[in-house]
Amino acid sequence: MKREELITFLEESTCSFTCVQKIEKMLKSKGFIKLKEIDNWKLNGNKFYITRNDASIIAFEIPSNNNERFSIITSHLDTPSLILKPNGAYIKNNYLKYNIMPYGGLLNYSWLDRPLSLAGRIIIKKKNLLESKIISIKKPMLIIPSVAIHLNDQANSNLDLNMQTDMQPIVSLSNKVDTWNSIIEKEIDKEIIDYDLYAYNIEKAYFIGKNKEILLSPRIDNITSVYSSLLAFLNSKSNSIKVFCSFNSEEIGSLTEEGADSSFLIDVLKKISTYLKIDIVKSLSKSFIISSDNTHACHPNHSELSDDTGSTIMGNGFTIIKEINSTTNSISSSIIKTLCKKNKIKYQEATTKNDIASGSTLSSLSLRHVSALSIDVGIAQLAMHSSYEICSYDDINSLYKMMLSFYESNIIINNNNYEIN
Repeated sequence: MKREELITFLEESTCSFTCVQKIEKMLKSKGFIKLKEIDNWKLNGNKFYITRNDASIIAFEIPSNNNERFSIITSHLDTPSLILKPNGAYIKNNYLKYNIMPYGGLLNYSWLDRPLSLAGRIIIKKKNLLESKIISIKKPMLIIPSVAIHLNDQANSNLDLNMQTDMQPIVSLSNKVDTWNSIIEKEIDKEIIDYDLYAYNIEKAYFIGKNKEILLSPRIDNITSVYSSLLAFLNSKSNSIKVFCSFNSEEIGSLTEEGADSSFLIDVLKKISTYLKIDIVKSLSKSFIISSDNTHACHPNHSELSDDTGSTIMGNGFTIIKEINSTTNSISSSIIKTLCKKNKIKYQEATTKNDIASGSTLSSLSLRHVSALSIDVGIAQLAMHSSYEICSYDDINSLYKMMLSFYESNIIINNNNYEIN
Protein backbone atom coordinates (compact mmCIF):
# COMPACT_ATOMS: atom_id res chain seq x y z
CA MET A 1 0.00 0.00 0.00
CA LYS A 2 1.47 3.33 -1.09
CA ARG A 3 0.96 6.32 1.17
CA GLU A 4 0.46 8.79 -1.66
CA GLU A 5 -2.27 6.69 -3.29
CA LEU A 6 -4.06 6.26 0.05
CA ILE A 7 -4.08 10.03 0.56
CA THR A 8 -5.37 10.62 -2.96
CA PHE A 9 -8.21 8.17 -2.36
CA LEU A 10 -9.15 9.85 0.93
CA GLU A 11 -9.06 13.32 -0.57
CA GLU A 12 -11.08 12.40 -3.66
CA SER A 13 -13.74 10.37 -1.79
CA THR A 14 -15.60 13.50 -0.74
CA CYS A 15 -18.98 11.72 -0.40
CA SER A 16 -20.52 8.35 -1.24
CA PHE A 17 -21.16 9.36 -4.87
CA THR A 18 -17.61 10.50 -5.57
CA CYS A 19 -16.18 7.49 -3.74
CA VAL A 20 -18.15 5.12 -5.99
CA GLN A 21 -16.96 7.12 -8.99
CA LYS A 22 -13.33 6.72 -7.83
CA ILE A 23 -13.79 2.98 -7.26
CA GLU A 24 -15.32 2.61 -10.73
CA LYS A 25 -12.26 4.20 -12.34
CA MET A 26 -9.94 1.83 -10.50
CA LEU A 27 -12.02 -1.22 -11.45
CA LYS A 28 -12.23 -0.20 -15.11
CA SER A 29 -8.46 0.27 -15.24
CA LYS A 30 -8.14 -3.39 -14.20
CA GLY A 31 -10.55 -4.64 -16.88
CA PHE A 32 -13.77 -4.91 -14.86
CA ILE A 33 -17.01 -4.66 -16.86
CA LYS A 34 -20.05 -2.79 -15.58
CA LEU A 35 -23.34 -4.70 -15.35
CA LYS A 36 -26.92 -3.48 -14.91
CA GLU A 37 -29.45 -5.03 -12.56
CA ILE A 38 -32.20 -4.68 -15.15
CA ASP A 39 -30.37 -6.93 -17.65
CA ASN A 40 -30.13 -10.71 -17.89
CA TRP A 41 -26.48 -11.24 -17.12
CA LYS A 42 -24.19 -12.96 -19.57
CA LEU A 43 -20.94 -13.23 -17.70
CA ASN A 44 -18.58 -13.48 -20.67
CA GLY A 45 -15.32 -12.94 -18.83
CA ASN A 46 -14.66 -13.09 -15.12
CA LYS A 47 -14.43 -9.52 -13.77
CA PHE A 48 -17.56 -7.43 -13.23
CA TYR A 49 -19.10 -4.73 -11.07
CA ILE A 50 -22.47 -3.11 -10.48
CA THR A 51 -23.66 0.07 -8.78
CA ARG A 52 -26.97 0.95 -7.17
CA ASN A 53 -28.35 4.48 -6.88
CA ASP A 54 -24.88 5.83 -7.82
CA ALA A 55 -23.89 5.42 -4.16
CA SER A 56 -23.11 1.72 -3.47
CA ILE A 57 -20.96 -0.68 -5.46
CA ILE A 58 -20.30 -4.42 -5.64
CA ALA A 59 -17.51 -5.98 -7.69
CA PHE A 60 -16.82 -9.67 -8.18
CA GLU A 61 -14.31 -11.92 -9.90
CA ILE A 62 -15.06 -15.51 -10.93
CA PRO A 63 -12.07 -17.86 -11.31
CA SER A 64 -12.17 -20.39 -14.14
CA ASN A 65 -12.28 -23.31 -11.70
CA ASN A 66 -14.20 -21.79 -8.80
CA ASN A 67 -15.01 -23.77 -5.68
CA GLU A 68 -18.62 -22.50 -5.55
CA ARG A 69 -17.81 -20.43 -2.47
CA PHE A 70 -17.99 -16.68 -1.92
CA SER A 71 -15.20 -14.72 -0.20
CA ILE A 72 -16.86 -11.41 0.65
CA ILE A 73 -15.54 -8.20 2.20
CA THR A 74 -17.99 -5.40 2.98
CA SER A 75 -17.43 -1.82 4.09
CA HIS A 76 -19.34 1.45 3.99
CA LEU A 77 -18.35 4.55 2.04
CA ASP A 78 -20.60 7.22 3.50
CA THR A 79 -19.24 9.54 6.20
CA PRO A 80 -20.85 11.95 8.68
CA SER A 81 -21.38 15.30 6.97
CA LEU A 82 -23.82 18.12 6.34
CA ILE A 83 -26.47 17.70 3.66
CA LEU A 84 -28.07 20.68 1.96
CA LYS A 85 -31.80 21.13 2.37
CA PRO A 86 -33.89 21.84 -0.76
CA ASN A 87 -34.37 25.54 -1.51
CA GLY A 88 -32.25 26.27 1.55
CA ALA A 89 -30.69 29.60 0.60
CA TYR A 90 -31.70 32.55 2.79
CA ILE A 91 -30.44 35.98 3.83
CA LYS A 92 -29.72 37.14 7.37
CA ASN A 93 -27.81 40.32 8.27
CA ASN A 94 -26.34 40.52 4.77
CA TYR A 95 -25.02 36.95 5.00
CA LEU A 96 -26.08 34.52 2.31
CA LYS A 97 -26.58 31.32 4.33
CA TYR A 98 -27.63 27.81 3.35
CA ASN A 99 -29.86 25.63 5.50
CA ILE A 100 -28.37 22.22 6.23
CA MET A 101 -29.28 19.07 8.13
CA PRO A 102 -26.91 16.57 9.76
CA TYR A 103 -26.01 13.36 7.96
CA GLY A 104 -25.00 10.82 10.60
CA GLY A 105 -23.71 11.47 14.10
CA LEU A 106 -21.49 14.52 13.80
CA LEU A 107 -18.95 15.78 16.28
CA ASN A 108 -20.45 19.23 15.80
CA TYR A 109 -17.69 21.52 17.04
CA SER A 110 -15.17 19.93 14.65
CA TRP A 111 -17.05 21.48 11.73
CA LEU A 112 -16.65 25.05 12.96
CA ASP A 113 -14.12 27.35 11.25
CA ARG A 114 -13.21 24.73 8.66
CA PRO A 115 -13.07 25.33 4.90
CA LEU A 116 -15.99 23.39 3.41
CA SER A 117 -16.91 22.61 -0.16
CA LEU A 118 -19.70 20.73 -1.94
CA ALA A 119 -19.92 17.25 -3.44
CA GLY A 120 -22.70 14.89 -4.44
CA ARG A 121 -25.24 14.34 -7.18
CA ILE A 122 -27.23 16.84 -9.20
CA ILE A 123 -30.16 16.16 -11.52
CA ILE A 124 -30.25 18.09 -14.78
CA LYS A 125 -32.71 18.03 -17.67
CA LYS A 126 -31.78 17.36 -21.28
CA LYS A 127 -34.88 17.72 -23.45
CA ASN A 128 -37.23 15.05 -22.03
CA LEU A 129 -34.54 13.19 -20.11
CA LEU A 130 -33.46 13.60 -16.50
CA GLU A 131 -29.76 12.94 -16.07
CA SER A 132 -27.74 12.49 -12.89
CA LYS A 133 -24.28 14.01 -12.67
CA ILE A 134 -21.71 13.49 -9.92
CA ILE A 135 -19.84 16.61 -8.87
CA SER A 136 -17.09 17.55 -6.41
CA ILE A 137 -16.09 21.18 -6.21
CA LYS A 138 -12.39 21.42 -5.38
CA LYS A 139 -12.28 24.80 -3.68
CA PRO A 140 -13.68 26.19 -0.40
CA MET A 141 -17.25 27.49 -0.73
CA LEU A 142 -18.74 27.58 2.78
CA ILE A 143 -17.75 28.06 6.40
CA ILE A 144 -19.52 27.75 9.76
CA PRO A 145 -18.14 30.48 12.01
CA SER A 146 -17.79 29.89 15.73
CA VAL A 147 -18.88 32.47 18.31
CA ALA A 148 -15.93 34.40 19.76
CA ILE A 149 -14.98 33.72 23.38
CA HIS A 150 -15.77 37.39 24.16
CA LEU A 151 -19.42 36.79 23.20
CA ASN A 152 -19.79 33.37 24.82
CA ASP A 153 -17.98 32.99 28.12
CA GLN A 154 -19.23 29.37 28.34
CA ALA A 155 -17.45 28.34 25.14
CA ASN A 156 -14.63 26.54 26.96
CA SER A 157 -16.83 24.93 29.57
CA ASN A 158 -20.19 24.17 27.93
CA LEU A 159 -20.15 24.23 24.16
CA ASP A 160 -23.70 23.02 23.47
CA LEU A 161 -24.18 23.53 19.75
CA ASN A 162 -27.66 23.58 18.27
CA MET A 163 -27.79 22.10 14.78
CA GLN A 164 -30.44 24.56 13.60
CA THR A 165 -28.98 27.77 14.97
CA ASP A 166 -25.23 27.20 15.40
CA MET A 167 -24.37 24.99 12.41
CA GLN A 168 -25.64 26.99 9.43
CA PRO A 169 -22.83 27.81 6.98
CA ILE A 170 -22.36 31.13 5.24
CA VAL A 171 -21.75 31.24 1.50
CA SER A 172 -21.32 34.91 0.64
CA LEU A 173 -21.91 38.49 1.72
CA SER A 174 -25.11 39.37 -0.09
CA ASN A 175 -28.68 40.59 0.34
CA LYS A 176 -30.03 38.50 -2.56
CA VAL A 177 -31.05 34.86 -2.26
CA ASP A 178 -30.59 34.26 -5.99
CA THR A 179 -26.86 34.82 -5.48
CA TRP A 180 -26.75 31.16 -4.42
CA ASN A 181 -28.01 29.98 -7.81
CA SER A 182 -25.44 32.03 -9.66
CA ILE A 183 -22.62 30.77 -7.41
CA ILE A 184 -23.41 27.07 -7.70
CA GLU A 185 -24.46 27.09 -11.36
CA LYS A 186 -21.29 28.98 -12.25
CA GLU A 187 -19.29 26.14 -10.70
CA ILE A 188 -21.05 23.35 -12.57
CA ASP A 189 -22.31 25.18 -15.67
CA LYS A 190 -25.70 23.43 -15.49
CA GLU A 191 -29.25 24.28 -14.53
CA ILE A 192 -30.14 22.08 -11.56
CA ILE A 193 -33.57 20.50 -11.05
CA ASP A 194 -32.70 18.80 -7.75
CA TYR A 195 -29.68 17.53 -5.88
CA ASP A 196 -28.14 15.39 -3.15
CA LEU A 197 -25.32 17.72 -2.09
CA TYR A 198 -23.06 17.44 0.94
CA ALA A 199 -20.76 19.95 2.59
CA TYR A 200 -17.40 18.26 3.14
CA ASN A 201 -14.12 19.24 4.77
CA ILE A 202 -11.75 20.18 1.96
CA GLU A 203 -8.59 20.13 4.09
CA LYS A 204 -5.70 17.94 2.97
CA ALA A 205 -4.50 14.72 4.57
CA TYR A 206 -1.10 14.64 6.29
CA PHE A 207 1.33 12.23 7.94
CA ILE A 208 2.95 13.36 11.19
CA GLY A 209 5.16 11.78 13.85
CA LYS A 210 8.81 10.81 14.00
CA ASN A 211 8.36 8.19 11.28
CA LYS A 212 5.30 9.79 9.66
CA GLU A 213 3.29 7.00 11.28
CA ILE A 214 0.19 9.03 12.19
CA LEU A 215 -2.36 9.87 9.52
CA LEU A 216 -4.51 13.00 9.87
CA SER A 217 -7.35 13.21 7.38
CA PRO A 218 -11.03 13.79 6.81
CA ARG A 219 -13.13 10.64 6.29
CA ILE A 220 -10.78 8.07 7.87
CA ASP A 221 -14.00 6.43 9.08
CA ASN A 222 -14.62 4.52 6.91
CA ILE A 223 -12.76 5.24 3.68
CA THR A 224 -9.68 3.47 5.06
CA SER A 225 -11.68 0.21 5.11
CA VAL A 226 -12.99 0.84 1.61
CA TYR A 227 -9.50 1.44 0.22
CA SER A 228 -7.90 -1.50 2.05
CA SER A 229 -10.55 -3.96 0.85
CA LEU A 230 -10.53 -2.61 -2.72
CA LEU A 231 -6.75 -2.86 -2.95
CA ALA A 232 -6.81 -6.40 -1.56
CA PHE A 233 -9.56 -7.34 -4.01
CA LEU A 234 -7.64 -5.99 -7.00
CA ASN A 235 -4.25 -7.44 -5.99
CA SER A 236 -5.32 -10.97 -5.04
CA LYS A 237 -5.87 -14.27 -6.83
CA SER A 238 -8.41 -16.75 -5.50
CA ASN A 239 -10.15 -20.06 -6.16
CA SER A 240 -13.29 -18.62 -4.60
CA ILE A 241 -15.71 -16.13 -6.11
CA LYS A 242 -14.24 -12.90 -4.74
CA VAL A 243 -16.70 -10.17 -3.81
CA PHE A 244 -15.94 -6.56 -2.88
CA CYS A 245 -18.91 -4.64 -1.52
CA SER A 246 -19.14 -1.07 -0.28
CA PHE A 247 -22.50 0.25 0.93
CA ASN A 248 -23.96 3.70 1.35
CA SER A 249 -26.18 4.85 4.26
CA GLU A 250 -24.44 3.12 7.20
CA GLU A 251 -24.27 6.40 9.11
CA ILE A 252 -28.06 6.80 8.94
CA GLY A 253 -29.12 3.21 9.63
CA SER A 254 -28.65 1.50 6.23
CA LEU A 255 -32.39 1.53 5.45
CA THR A 256 -32.10 2.62 1.84
CA GLU A 257 -32.33 0.76 -1.44
CA GLU A 258 -28.53 0.60 -1.58
CA GLY A 259 -27.74 0.17 2.14
CA ALA A 260 -26.42 -2.90 3.95
CA ASP A 261 -29.97 -3.68 5.11
CA SER A 262 -31.21 -3.77 1.51
CA SER A 263 -31.34 -6.70 -0.89
CA PHE A 264 -28.40 -5.39 -2.94
CA LEU A 265 -25.82 -8.00 -1.93
CA ILE A 266 -28.14 -11.02 -1.98
CA ASP A 267 -29.60 -9.89 -5.33
CA VAL A 268 -26.11 -9.87 -6.85
CA LEU A 269 -25.18 -13.24 -5.33
CA LYS A 270 -28.42 -14.76 -6.63
CA LYS A 271 -27.75 -13.51 -10.17
CA ILE A 272 -24.20 -14.88 -10.07
CA SER A 273 -25.46 -18.24 -8.78
CA THR A 274 -28.19 -18.42 -11.41
CA TYR A 275 -25.73 -17.84 -14.24
CA LEU A 276 -23.19 -20.32 -12.85
CA LYS A 277 -25.96 -22.84 -12.05
CA ILE A 278 -24.83 -23.30 -8.46
CA ASP A 279 -26.95 -23.78 -5.33
CA ILE A 280 -26.73 -20.44 -3.49
CA VAL A 281 -27.79 -21.93 -0.14
CA LYS A 282 -25.04 -24.54 -0.37
CA SER A 283 -22.53 -21.91 -1.51
CA LEU A 284 -23.32 -19.53 1.36
CA SER A 285 -22.91 -22.35 3.88
CA LYS A 286 -19.27 -22.56 2.69
CA SER A 287 -18.72 -18.80 2.44
CA PHE A 288 -17.17 -16.16 4.69
CA ILE A 289 -17.96 -12.45 5.10
CA ILE A 290 -15.57 -9.87 6.52
CA SER A 291 -17.24 -6.63 7.58
CA SER A 292 -14.77 -3.77 7.97
CA ASP A 293 -15.52 -0.61 9.94
CA ASN A 294 -13.41 1.39 12.36
CA THR A 295 -13.38 1.32 16.14
CA HIS A 296 -12.03 3.56 18.90
CA ALA A 297 -8.39 3.70 19.96
CA CYS A 298 -7.48 4.28 23.58
CA HIS A 299 -7.54 8.06 23.96
CA PRO A 300 -4.25 9.64 25.15
CA ASN A 301 -6.11 11.91 27.58
CA HIS A 302 -9.05 9.69 28.51
CA SER A 303 -8.03 6.07 29.02
CA GLU A 304 -11.03 5.70 31.37
CA LEU A 305 -13.23 5.52 28.27
CA SER A 306 -11.59 2.26 27.14
CA ASP A 307 -12.34 -1.26 28.32
CA ASP A 308 -9.94 -2.65 30.91
CA THR A 309 -9.11 -5.73 28.83
CA GLY A 310 -10.26 -4.79 25.32
CA SER A 311 -8.48 -1.49 24.79
CA THR A 312 -6.95 -0.98 21.35
CA ILE A 313 -3.71 0.90 20.73
CA MET A 314 -2.89 2.73 17.51
CA GLY A 315 0.06 1.12 15.76
CA ASN A 316 -0.55 -2.38 17.17
CA GLY A 317 -2.26 -3.76 14.07
CA PHE A 318 -5.81 -4.00 12.80
CA THR A 319 -8.56 -4.95 15.22
CA ILE A 320 -10.84 -7.96 15.50
CA ILE A 321 -13.99 -6.44 16.98
CA LYS A 322 -16.12 -8.50 19.32
CA GLU A 323 -19.10 -6.66 20.76
CA ILE A 324 -22.58 -7.77 21.69
CA ASN A 325 -23.88 -6.36 18.38
CA SER A 326 -21.06 -7.71 16.22
CA THR A 327 -21.07 -10.97 14.26
CA THR A 328 -17.61 -12.07 15.38
CA ASN A 329 -17.57 -15.47 17.06
CA SER A 330 -14.85 -17.87 18.16
CA ILE A 331 -14.88 -19.71 14.82
CA SER A 332 -14.61 -16.68 12.55
CA SER A 333 -12.01 -15.01 14.77
CA SER A 334 -9.93 -18.21 14.99
CA ILE A 335 -9.83 -18.43 11.21
CA ILE A 336 -8.62 -14.84 10.84
CA LYS A 337 -6.12 -15.21 13.70
CA THR A 338 -4.70 -18.32 12.04
CA LEU A 339 -4.30 -16.43 8.76
CA CYS A 340 -2.54 -13.58 10.56
CA LYS A 341 -0.13 -15.82 12.46
CA LYS A 342 0.68 -17.72 9.29
CA ASN A 343 1.46 -14.49 7.42
CA LYS A 344 2.95 -12.55 10.38
CA ILE A 345 0.26 -9.87 10.32
CA LYS A 346 -0.24 -7.75 13.45
CA TYR A 347 -3.70 -7.73 14.99
CA GLN A 348 -5.39 -6.91 18.27
CA GLU A 349 -8.79 -7.58 19.77
CA ALA A 350 -11.30 -4.88 20.64
CA THR A 351 -14.21 -4.76 23.05
CA THR A 352 -16.07 -1.76 24.46
CA LYS A 353 -16.96 -0.87 28.04
CA ASN A 354 -20.29 -2.26 29.16
CA ASP A 355 -21.57 1.19 30.08
CA ILE A 356 -20.84 2.69 26.63
CA ALA A 357 -23.27 1.78 23.87
CA SER A 358 -21.98 0.39 20.58
CA GLY A 359 -23.78 0.54 17.27
CA SER A 360 -24.86 -2.18 14.86
CA THR A 361 -22.43 -3.43 12.25
CA LEU A 362 -22.63 -3.85 8.51
CA SER A 363 -22.42 -7.61 8.77
CA SER A 364 -25.22 -7.85 11.32
CA LEU A 365 -27.43 -5.96 8.87
CA SER A 366 -26.24 -7.89 5.81
CA LEU A 367 -26.84 -11.21 7.56
CA ARG A 368 -30.55 -10.46 7.61
CA HIS A 369 -30.37 -11.21 3.89
CA VAL A 370 -27.11 -13.17 3.42
CA SER A 371 -26.52 -15.90 5.99
CA ALA A 372 -22.86 -16.89 6.21
CA LEU A 373 -19.98 -17.11 8.67
CA SER A 374 -18.93 -13.55 9.48
CA ILE A 375 -16.47 -11.37 11.39
CA ASP A 376 -16.16 -7.66 12.21
CA VAL A 377 -12.77 -6.01 11.82
CA GLY A 378 -11.37 -2.50 11.40
CA ILE A 379 -8.69 -0.15 12.62
CA ALA A 380 -8.54 1.79 15.87
CA GLN A 381 -8.74 5.55 15.45
CA LEU A 382 -9.10 8.78 17.39
CA ALA A 383 -11.64 11.60 16.87
CA MET A 384 -14.20 9.38 15.16
CA HIS A 385 -16.93 11.38 13.41
CA SER A 386 -14.88 14.55 13.61
CA SER A 387 -14.45 16.42 10.35
CA TYR A 388 -10.73 15.62 10.75
CA GLU A 389 -9.72 12.22 12.15
CA ILE A 390 -6.58 10.38 13.32
CA CYS A 391 -5.22 6.86 12.83
CA SER A 392 -2.07 4.79 12.29
CA TYR A 393 -0.79 4.08 8.79
CA ASP A 394 0.65 0.74 9.93
CA ASP A 395 -2.79 -0.38 11.11
CA ILE A 396 -4.31 0.37 7.70
CA ASN A 397 -1.50 -1.59 6.09
CA SER A 398 -2.04 -4.57 8.40
CA LEU A 399 -5.77 -4.49 7.59
CA TYR A 400 -4.92 -4.58 3.89
CA LYS A 401 -2.48 -7.48 4.34
CA MET A 402 -5.07 -9.50 6.27
CA MET A 403 -7.69 -8.90 3.58
CA LEU A 404 -5.21 -9.88 0.86
CA SER A 405 -4.41 -13.16 2.62
CA PHE A 406 -8.14 -13.76 3.18
CA TYR A 407 -8.92 -13.52 -0.52
CA GLU A 408 -5.93 -15.68 -1.45
CA SER A 409 -6.50 -18.40 1.16
CA ASN A 410 -8.61 -21.49 0.65
CA ILE A 411 -10.88 -21.61 3.71
CA ILE A 412 -12.77 -24.90 3.67
CA ILE A 413 -15.93 -24.93 5.76
CA ASN A 414 -17.51 -28.38 6.10
CA ASN A 415 -20.10 -28.61 8.86
CA ASN A 416 -18.08 -28.17 12.06
CA ASN A 417 -14.69 -28.71 10.42
CA TYR A 418 -12.55 -25.82 9.19
CA GLU A 419 -9.39 -26.04 7.13
CA ILE A 420 -7.17 -23.14 6.03
CA ASN A 421 -4.75 -23.53 3.13
